[in-house]
Amino acid sequence: MDTVDVSFPGLGWTFKVSSIAFKIGSIEIYWYGLIIALGMVLCVALALRHAKENKFSQDLIYDIVLVSLPSALVGARLYYVLCEWDYYSADFKRIFDTRGGGLAVYGGIAGAFLGAFIMLRIKKIPYSTCADYCIPYIPLGQAIGRWGNFFNQEAFGTTTDLPWGMTSSKVQSYLAAYCPNLISTKPVHPTFLYESIWDLALFFILLKVRKKSKHSFETLCVYMIGYGIVRFLIEGLRTDSLYIGNTNIRTSQLLSLILVFFGLIYIIIAHYKDYYRVALPEKCFASETKGKVSKANVTAIVSENGKGTEASAEESSDDEKVSEADDAPSDDDTEDGEEDK
Repeated sequence: MDTVDVSFPGLGWTFKVSSIAFKIGSIEIYWYGLIIALGMVLCVALALRHAKENKFSQDLIYDIVLVSLPSALVGARLYYVLCEWDYYSADFKRIFDTRGGGLAVYGGIAGAFLGAFIMLRIKKIPYSTCADYCIPYIPLGQAIGRWGNFFNQEAFGTTTDLPWGMTSSKVQSYLAAYCPNLISTKPVHPTFLYESIWDLALFFILLKVRKKSKHSFETLCVYMIGYGIVRFLIEGLRTDSLYIGNTNIRTSQLLSLILVFFGLIYIIIAHYKDYYRVALPEKCFASETKGKVSKANVTAIVSENGKGTEASAEESSDDEKVSEADDAPSDDDTEDGEEDK
């Protein structure tokens, strides 16, 4: 088997790692695919387990899985192939060889969302409910799947003097070939580990957000912001980033910024609407009870009760009539006046 020594010199740790998990006859089963499959199974199992307490249909989960998993794999591979088109266009057979890696997270997420969206539209099921329920399990799957990068010895960062820096013969060969400005014998950032730890933390954060959220798509937006920020930072450390054409723009960093931007905008708008729907009317009511009703408050009150103006006019008319009646002389006063004469 293709075994290498992976060491963490600062910690004094060394592991023998192979990209191949086992063989069935002449068929080699790679850790990369096995770990991704394990992550998917665990995510589906937890989604089914949590469905009852969240009043979510287990049958719908099965439907989403049957559609989104294949579309996620297609999207992840298509994204990677397009970003490395010069390599794959030379031999199209390489497109279908995924044993050694070549799946992009953002492509997988886009594929899963697109597949689920089409299915839910056909079934006429609200997309927001499904997105907010399912989204916490995505970072969990990512946290597990990142360990496939460890067994392949890929998705690592630049060199570092930190005690948890990692090195291996594969890492050194890659640095010598593609990063001549770096010292290939020095340890590198285990960026796969950084992202795995954060994704696991994000999973638990999203479970809390999903439980307390009062807005549609809020859980989804928290994922977009949380994952986008950390992925942007980690991507800046990596030595194997995918770039947009011949530019120096890292594709994943650009997508991360887009996710963070739209996630923040949506949450701000949602809470802004809440302020005017709940908080502002309460303030108006409080000021009214103190006898300090502003012109804006009066306008709001009148608009809520169309009869307010008419009622005020009627009350004013009645007051005038009462005033006239009080000013008019009574019969007794008239008689007294005649007697005085």
